[in-house]
Amino acid sequence: MRVADEPVDDGRLPPQAELYPEFRYMGSKHRLLPWLYGILSRLNFETADDPFCGAGNVAYLLKSMGKTVRASDFLAFPTKIASALVANSEATLTEATIGRLLTPHRGQRDFIERTFSGIFFTPDDLRVLDTVWANLSCLRNDEQRALALTALLRSCMKRQPRGVFTVANGSGNSSRYDDGRRDLQLSLTEHFVEQAQLLNSIVFDSGKRCTAARRDVFAIDRRTPPDLVYLDPPYVPRADDNCYVKRYHFLEGLATYWDGVRIIESSKVKKIEKPYTPFSYRRDAYAAFDQLFAKYRDSIIVLSYSDNGFPNRSVLGDLLGQYKRAVTVHERSHRYHFGTHASVARAETMEYVLVGTD
Repeated sequence: MRVADEPVDDGRLPPQAELYPEFRYMGSKHRLLPWLYGILSRLNFETADDPFCGAGNVAYLLKSMGKTVRASDFLAFPTKIASALVANSEATLTEATIGRLLTPHRGQRDFIERTFSGIFFTPDDLRVLDTVWANLSCLRNDEQRALALTALLRSCMKRQPRGVFTVANGSGNSSRYDDGRRDLQLSLTEHFVEQAQLLNSIVFDSGKRCTAARRDVFAIDRRTPPDLVYLDPPYVPRADDNCYVKRYHFLEGLATYWDGVRIIESSKVKKIEKPYTPFSYRRDAYAAFDQLFAKYRDSIIVLSYSDNGFPNRSVLGDLLGQYKRAVTVHERSHRYHFGTHASVARAETMEYVLVGTD
């Protein structure tokens, strides 16, 4: 493994990629996209997999670069985002459709209003969530439904203080976090309309077929390996509050209307059981990376990682070197802008991108 001879300058993003909105998502690469683009644009590839697509930033960048992209994630709500903004090339939501989605009707389910009363959002906001879900069936295709759900997910992230769902606030904008920000003043209905219009504006056809699916990375069966795979797996958490499911359990449930998940009834915020991933456990992480690199040994491997991850850079570089003859590491310091609480100072990291070729 060798460190790149000189730093990669941030690249000027393709104009389409610059439109992608920032999601309040732990570990989001949104602010690192120009740097990542500077690295990716030097590599020769036409097809790319992003099997840990998360907030969809990099998958959308790859699509904007004119690549054939296959995005996936083992969680449901990132898959909905990728389905709406990466796989979708033309479906949008008209003003009339948005109005229909927000129109309540007699007999609709009230699961969200009953289950999450007094936890995160106001009764009116909770009712909107039930209403939109009840009306998804009026949409013509899966792409429209994914777009509507993505607007709903993003609305919840913006309406919830700090965008995470770890602490009940009882009303949606408790005084503990209400600092006058516009996001906390808007109702969920207002957010949904605004987000649907925003997402409409960034749907585009790249001329290449892009797909999105909910898959565990090790369950993906590719007869033809991609030219390049971009890997941004979860890190073994330093603390339990680094867990994606703990932070975003409400979004994960909302993506499927809690179908197929079990709510932990003893939890004050109605958390759900965490699906297993080996990348979240020290005892399993090394073997998981070994299996991951072996799976994509015939592709260019681009791995995003931070110095707060486990295993460390040196171990990962040596492991990747068992499958790729040339391993180059790019590095830069980065501060994740996640939250406004005092402990956010620990978000200063050294970011690495390991590129395995040949």
